[in-house]
Order: sequence, then C-alpha cells, then structure tokens
Amino acid sequence: MRTKANRKNALPRLGTRGQPQESRSSILKAAVAEFAEHGIAGARTDTIARAANVNKALLYYYFEDKESLYEAVLDYVFGGLRDRVMPVLESEARPRKKMLDYVGTYFDYIAANPQFPRVVQAEWMRSGARSAPMQRVAKKYFRPIFKKVAGILRMGIAAGEFRPVNPMDFLPSVAAVIVFYFSAAPVIKTLTKVDPLSAQRIRERRKFVLDFISAALFRDLTGKHPRNR
Repeated sequence: MRTKANRKNALPRLGTRGQPQESRSSILKAAVAEFAEHGIAGARTDTIARAANVNKALLYYYFEDKESLYEAVLDYVFGGLRDRVMPVLESEARPRKKMLDYVGTYFDYIAANPQFPRVVQAEWMRSGARSAPMQRVAKKYFRPIFKKVAGILRMGIAAGEFRPVNPMDFLPSVAAVIVFYFSAAPVIKTLTKVDPLSAQRIRERRKFVLDFISAALFRDLTGKHPRNR
C-alpha cells in the first residue's frame, strides 16, 4: 500500500488539472486532427476529448468553447510557423541563401505537420476576410512574416540577385506551391496510387520546390543553375 507521502509525490494522471501543459498540448493535438477532418462547424468536442484522453469538463476548463479552442489551435499552428521561420528571416545571410532557407524551413514545418493546411482551409472558404480569427491570425502572424520576406525580396532585387518581382504576387505563390501539395495529398494519392507523404516523396517534393522558387526568382548571372552558386 502506498503511504500518504508516496501518494502526494505521485504524478497526477493525464486528464487532470495537475498536468496543465501535458493536458493542454494533448487537447490541441487532438483538436488539430478533428478540425482538419471536419472544419470548425463539423468538429465535435466529445471526439477531441476522447482522442486527447481527457474528460470533457477538463477540455472546457482550458478552453471556454469550441470557438476559443479553434483560436488556440490557430495560435498553435501559426505560432509554430513563426517561431521556425523568423530566426531564418532575421539572420545575416545573403538574400539568396536567406530566401532558400526560408522556403526550406517553411516546407519542413508543413511536411512535419501535414494536417495544418486543412485546419484553416475550410474556415477561409466559409467566411474569408469576415472571419475574426483569420483577421487576428493575419495581423499577428502573417503580416510580420510578409514584411520580412518582402524586405528580403527588395534587397535581392536591389543587389541584382533576384528578378524584379512584386511581393504581392510572389509571396502568395511561394505559400501555394508549398501548402497546396499537402492540402491535396489525399487526391494526389487517389490519382497516382503513390503516397505523396512518404519520406521519399517528401524529399523529392522539397527539392522540386527549392528548384522551382530558384528558377522563378534568381538571376542566372554565371550561366550555372541558380542553386549551384
């Protein structure tokens, strides 16, 4: 039999308020899967609680309602992206290297979390610019990244390293060439009978994305392939 001291020092069971970080993280990960599959309208908090191995009361202890849980998921998704790419964008590297490092880091983040694009896709299509959560995300996460990358583009253009592209056109295209592949992975698998998320395909896709961005942006000043300089 455990003594009183042993009971006091025992780790609390997941699903209790004694493990706030573990419980909250488990809920967010389960919510990502549920929102990716069903969108905010079709997602069920019962399913999220079961997948997170917590009771529903605890879910509502951390998140007031499904909408606040969805906003927390958006912070989880885009806060993670910002934390990965901003150190790259703030580095002292030359514009060429910085751009490729940014694209590679962005790709790696989505490749490691292929459900993330689908978390927001349905909400964007449903409510677009009218969505308060999307407006908040755009201001808090997208705008700082956009400004940094646009600044790198301007520096590269001024230095003669980049073709003269408009950031308003180029940056959405970068996001699209990365994100759409993962959003469309189920359809790609059906059409090609190949797993688009296999390790080999991810490596091949990453190389293609870097080559594609290089060909679209970099000036070929030496006659060599842009990525070989």
